[in-house]
Amino acid sequence: MFRTVRHIGRLIRVGFTLAQHDALTDLLDLFGERPRALDQLKSMRKVRRPAEGETPNTRLVLALQSLGPTFIKFGQALATRPDIIGAEVALDLMRLQDRVAPFPGSEASKIVAADLGGDISQFFSDFDEEPVAAASIAQVHRATTTDGRKVAVKVLRPGIEQAFARDLESFDWLARVVERYSRKSRRLRPTKVIETISETISMEMDFRYEAAASSQLKESMQHYPDYDVPEVDWDRTGRQVLTTEWVDGIAFSDREALEKSGLDRKILAQRLVQVFLSQALDDGFFHADLHQGNLFACEGNSITAIDFGIMGQIDRKTRRALAEILYGFITRDYDRVAQAHFDIGYVHQDQSLDKFKQALRAIGDPVIGKPVNEISVGRLLSQLFETTETFNMQTQPQLLLLQKTMVTVEGVALDLDPDINMWESSRPIIENWMKKNLGPQAQIRDFTETAVSIIRKMPKLVDDLEQIAESAKHMQTFAGRGRDSGWSKPFLLGLAGGLIASTFAYLMYISFN
Repeated sequence: MFRTVRHIGRLIRVGFTLAQHDALTDLLDLFGERPRALDQLKSMRKVRRPAEGETPNTRLVLALQSLGPTFIKFGQALATRPDIIGAEVALDLMRLQDRVAPFPGSEASKIVAADLGGDISQFFSDFDEEPVAAASIAQVHRATTTDGRKVAVKVLRPGIEQAFARDLESFDWLARVVERYSRKSRRLRPTKVIETISETISMEMDFRYEAAASSQLKESMQHYPDYDVPEVDWDRTGRQVLTTEWVDGIAFSDREALEKSGLDRKILAQRLVQVFLSQALDDGFFHADLHQGNLFACEGNSITAIDFGIMGQIDRKTRRALAEILYGFITRDYDRVAQAHFDIGYVHQDQSLDKFKQALRAIGDPVIGKPVNEISVGRLLSQLFETTETFNMQTQPQLLLLQKTMVTVEGVALDLDPDINMWESSRPIIENWMKKNLGPQAQIRDFTETAVSIIRKMPKLVDDLEQIAESAKHMQTFAGRGRDSGWSKPFLLGLAGGLIASTFAYLMYISFN
């Protein structure tokens, strides 16, 4: 009972803050009809007068920022779910600025020493207690290691784990109440949304996961000389501290410095688009937080990325479908795009292929070949999600983060080069992937890899069959006569071989047809 009262009290305070910004009713509108009594909240005193041209969605962004770290992260997480909140609101929530006042540098020094297990002087000859950046979860300090290397030290904000746990507990309670009493909300599965957000934030607050993600991305992008990831200093990294090499570059957010640097903004924009697609298609592991503050322009028009707390992953099957779809849009081959949707199961077989092709043409033809500044990404996303509803397509969670990141990348590229053509910049990466992964050689490679995997599993298959045979000895068979039903090992090997041969035949059929 006390816990319920505590949740209600906390949520009332949140509701009051949202109402002060005139954002509560707008938020409730996203999730369906609201009680009429809530309309009275609009008459509550507002913190400030709305700016000229300000939309309700912008007020929601400002309200979430004023509520603090948990709500900023919550809004950023919702931005990845345009299927729930709508494309326009999702785009607006991407504007949430994860910037808060720094905590004392002396506190950061204590956290570093405690997490690394020794006096800070054992690890750093110099540690600047004045942070260079501060966000909701952590802040970053410049330091020099005892062996003379310049590094960036990311330190977890004190008390942030408890604050997130407290707020997320209230969110989960509210989601369960809403799911219980609102039939309309059950389709949106609010408890699952909160669970996913909670898992994401928990991993983001353990810097060892971010260090591993950084290391993995650096390894997978070694073939791309114009993109770099800072080296992780594992000896100076723990759950609350992440140490990486210092980046000497110009942040994409510093437009004035970029202009004076003489670096080619058009090349930077094109490389950003191509690097992102290369990560998504080649490895299925991509940086999913590519805003301007996490990107640096370096010598030779190369790009260095930082902050790997949010990463996306897509499996090989999805990457193949994605490449087919993107290539189909680029070449205006809507037969290919539609068939790819049907083949992977995004569209059910009971839907009309011809009508789906027509819907895709209505989406693609108006934007293909145009520069980004002539395309309304919000309108394009809205039309895409309207199409998914028309054809009863299920939401693909593995693609939502990719879509959100793609929109962010487009925005950054547009800021660098207003005339960039996303389609033409993407084309060489997609065509190269298609050549490597969908041609005859790729089919042979896929078949060989699968065959080797099956052969490796053969001993276990035989062992499993022997266990089945052993169990059968103790069962009464042949109409209860108790005859020994043991199978010989040659018979089991033959059976296993037959199963494998059948599997090979099936693999050859699907690989070469």
